Amino acid sequence: MIDGATLIAWGFQPGRWFKQGIATANAMRAAGESDDAILARLRNLAPVEIPMRATGLPYGLFLDAGTPAERANADAVAAHMDALMRVPTIKAGAVMPDACPSGSQIGTIPVGGAVACENAIHPGFHSSDICCSVAVTIFKRDDDPSRVLDAVQRVTHFGPGGRADAIRPVFEGTEAFSDNPFLKDLETVALKHFGSQGDGNHFAYVGRLKSTGQIALVTHHGSRGLGAQLYKRGMTAARRHTAIVAPEVPAHNAWIEADGREGRDYWRALQVVRSWTKANHAIIHAMVREEIGNPVDDAFWNEHNFVFQRDDGLFYHGKGATPSWSGYAADDDGRTLIPLNMSEPILIVAHRDREGSLGFAPHGAGRNASRSRHLRENGDALAAELAALQASGLDIRSYCGIPDHSELPSAYKDAASVRAQIAKYDLAQVVDEIEPCGSIMAGDWERDAPWRKGR
Repeated sequence: MIDGATLIAWGFQPGRWFKQGIATANAMRAAGESDDAILARLRNLAPVEIPMRATGLPYGLFLDAGTPAERANADAVAAHMDALMRVPTIKAGAVMPDACPSGSQIGTIPVGGAVACENAIHPGFHSSDICCSVAVTIFKRDDDPSRVLDAVQRVTHFGPGGRADAIRPVFEGTEAFSDNPFLKDLETVALKHFGSQGDGNHFAYVGRLKSTGQIALVTHHGSRGLGAQLYKRGMTAARRHTAIVAPEVPAHNAWIEADGREGRDYWRALQVVRSWTKANHAIIHAMVREEIGNPVDDAFWNEHNFVFQRDDGLFYHGKGATPSWSGYAADDDGRTLIPLNMSEPILIVAHRDREGSLGFAPHGAGRNASRSRHLRENGDALAAELAALQASGLDIRSYCGIPDHSELPSAYKDAASVRAQIAKYDLAQVVDEIEPCGSIMAGDWERDAPWRKGR
């Protein structure tokens, strides 16, 4: 009897094809075929290993560096991209002006990176914060910005976990979960986190349109726990597949074959999570609108951690990169939002579809240093920076009551420089701006956490 151990003893790598190989081998042996004939047939059935490229493909570089910190950041981004572009599924890549490394493992796609892949969806290229996105509501009547921020604080929750049962809105899309292996049994987390904001750099921002002075609310968040769980399941499937077909490829760059069963299921799961995230923005904005009693004049949204398929059939992955081509999604209306920092205007931009950038634009300002390094190097100056922003008239709030100094403007790249690079490289066209009045973030909810006190 030929079994999996026999195939491994014959030198084959274990994988999903073993079931078919064992059945074929035993049928051939029962028919009197020789072991040589069986081996020849199994070699035809076994998947062919796909090697890494010896050197990385060239990629579009839209990242200027003037200061020592910017040059160090650019060098780190280049080291990651040079290794990343050796992955055999990748056909083209680009780096946006907001680029910064997003992991220590060499070849990790940077924030501000975009790649086009053939018949492959890489969960690591959109990250666990699937469909991280920004949405805007522009109100018809004038209002007090602080009153709008007060309403945001009342109707939603910032930080980890979900909402209390008594105030939880209902998401109407969980019927698609049970039929998808990547979403099965995630209904509870989808409902628990619906109507809530995240932590880190996720925010609610209130400002005024430069063109009309109208009040606007912008929210920034991803798919919360739902997306994190889908990412975890997607990475498991991707690593299982890539370990068989391309064992040289690092696990963080693993992929799911897009035209296979798992690939089709994962693609559908991504669309469900996109719908959840869009609805999550919408319900928060709707609750604020109801609280302040101000009708909506305009609204739109866009994502920057996602996968898109273009007419050429390739799968375009943006990690902190915003689509800037017409029709990137069915709900695209030709405009996207690019936030820079809490003290700067949020840019409303029109698409440019720059070929060398794969049609992407930056999603924000990006960082030149990690959060921890910024805190370590700037210390007490950060409290003074926050006080100066508040003294200038900005209503800067922390939901947990403790400011997160790693989110202050000094933690990000120079906004004017990023904006100049957007224009220089024709990545997007600024058509209006939302000038800041105030914002809310989760704040440093971990500062007094038991595990941090223990250290």
